[in-house]
Amino acid sequence: MATHRRPSQSGLTQSARVTVLSAAAATAAAALVASPASADPHDTSSAAAPASSAAVTATRARVDRLFEQAERATERFNRADERADRLREEVGRARDTAARGQERINRMRGALGAVAGAQYRAGGLDPALALLLSANPDSYLSQAAALDRVGARQVSALSELKAAQRKLAQQRAEASVTLGELERSRAAVARHKRTVEGKLAEARRLLNSLPTQEREEFEGRSSRSGDRGVAPSSGPAGAPASSRASAAVLAAQRAVGKPYVWGANGPSGFDCSGLTQWSYAQAGVSLPRTSQAQRYAGRQVPLDQAQPGDLVTYRDDASHVGMYVGNGQVVHAPYPGAPVRYDPVGMMPVASVTRV
Repeated sequence: MATHRRPSQSGLTQSARVTVLSAAAATAAAALVASPASADPHDTSSAAAPASSAAVTATRARVDRLFEQAERATERFNRADERADRLREEVGRARDTAARGQERINRMRGALGAVAGAQYRAGGLDPALALLLSANPDSYLSQAAALDRVGARQVSALSELKAAQRKLAQQRAEASVTLGELERSRAAVARHKRTVEGKLAEARRLLNSLPTQEREEFEGRSSRSGDRGVAPSSGPAGAPASSRASAAVLAAQRAVGKPYVWGANGPSGFDCSGLTQWSYAQAGVSLPRTSQAQRYAGRQVPLDQAQPGDLVTYRDDASHVGMYVGNGQVVHAPYPGAPVRYDPVGMMPVASVTRV
């Protein structure tokens, strides 16, 4: 279930993890194809069977680790993408505000220019001389006082607008810097995602190298439901907590069979939190993009009180999410290569159950 996850809690660095996982993959692959040169091909009591069993166990463990890493990588990618989109909107608003402020400043400058022009055309006389030459001293004094007041207001307003413009420019610059950082972070997550995709492909090659029966046994582990594409029908499903929860469940069930797609939130493909976000959007409810944020998008309830429509997050870091649909089942987007499907609610450690 590669989707929304917080950064991995592992103490290994990424390069160290890659080295360890590559070594494990190499060991598993070698175990699948290598046998002692001196072994008797007719000796069924040799260590070949234990070696094969160890190889299967190692392959399963490696694939599980890679699935978890993929989910956490996708979660970080979604989180960075969401933050970048939000910040881009903030930068746009800041730029609009700055443009409006600039227009106001331009109008004010025009008004001040008109006053200055009028003064110039009047000869720019010294006020005392203009008063002596005026045919109507009282009228002149009244006009001069008015001009002074207008000029003072204009200068004050212009000063305020310039200060506001400087502030807006600073905010815009800060937002642009932050956006650049987020874009770089997003690029780093994308690179990590590509690395994990490579590891998933490597794990798939190892799985495909196993005998068909053992590969199918892995795909049909008891931790997963045997009939993943059919809605659970036995036992009381329980009533959804609300009409919107009911609508979200119907939407999620319609998505069964759609492919898992990195960073997608429908309608043709989904990652885990993309599925739950899209399903609730069909019910008119806006959910956050990541599984960690969805964990707190409502009231948390005990697992034994779960109702259809509740969100079930998994692992301590809430790096995976599904939707409870009743009868002990969830609908979720598992991981690359696995379509949206039904699985037991206890398929992995439950972190929380959230009623939206």
